[in-house]
Amino acid sequence: MAGILLLLLVASLLVSPACANPAAEESFAGSPGAREPEPESGRMGLEDLEKSGLQLEESSTEQHQESYSTFAAEFFETRYWGDEGYAFPSPPPVDPFARIRVDDCGKTKGCFRYGKPGCDADTCDYFLSYRRIGADVEFELSADTDGWVAVGFSSDKLMGGDDVMACVHDDNGRVRIQHFYNVGQWAKEIKRNPARDEEGIFENNRVTCRFKRPVYVPRDETIIDLHLSWYYLFAWGPAIQGSITRHDIDSPPVSEDVVSIYKYEDLFMPSAAYQTFSSPFCLLLIVALTFYILMGTP
Repeated sequence: MAGILLLLLVASLLVSPACANPAAEESFAGSPGAREPEPESGRMGLEDLEKSGLQLEESSTEQHQESYSTFAAEFFETRYWGDEGYAFPSPPPVDPFARIRVDDCGKTKGCFRYGKPGCDADTCDYFLSYRRIGADVEFELSADTDGWVAVGFSSDKLMGGDDVMACVHDDNGRVRIQHFYNVGQWAKEIKRNPARDEEGIFENNRVTCRFKRPVYVPRDETIIDLHLSWYYLFAWGPAIQGSITRHDIDSPPVSEDVVSIYKYEDLFMPSAAYQTFSSPFCLLLIVALTFYILMGTP
């Protein structure tokens, strides 16, 4: 009997709630009837943190968009809108045309001058310079004209079968470098243009330009090799709507000898207005005519 009573006492202790594990009183989250654990003081739940982070992100995005919109509006208004409210693009910077230096003539470049004695690139009737730069030759041309200025490369001193580079002043105020080939007395424009690094200006009723062309070129009838020596033909004249017309003078100047790009000289030829009778034959003729006039006077 005592054993039965002892077993009943042990069984009652095992099923009693007070003797159960205290942790068992806490229900698992998600179980039926379970209570949500209350957050400890000073700490936030996961959902609250997510909501707070989302609100902060949205607020930051709105502030960023607002700041960018304000900056873009101010930048656009400052840079692209004039006083009258019309948009205009900022013009690209334009490099000024570097003046042609004549103190280098005969030293680091070859020059040809035609006009008044002592003239330079701004005062000669016609001026040309050339110099080698690597595999190219740089040419500078200037003439007292509002139309065009050119140089021709010829195997003789006559016009015909010549490679010609011309700087042409058009109706828009631009100076363009064009390539021509003399067919007899007529200059035919050639689309294949060996010129590069072109620049030009029309100022003080003068056409001035600068360009480069290669020393060696693939075999072409209309483009000569500059490493060979050629007679240089110098010409200038008016232009009509950007098209060249007949040169100003009937007999344009021509180099006395063939010109080599490997030899730099400073050559001058006086224009007709400054030509004088300086040869011995002319002086002798003047003396003879003077003596004849004096002897024939009674």
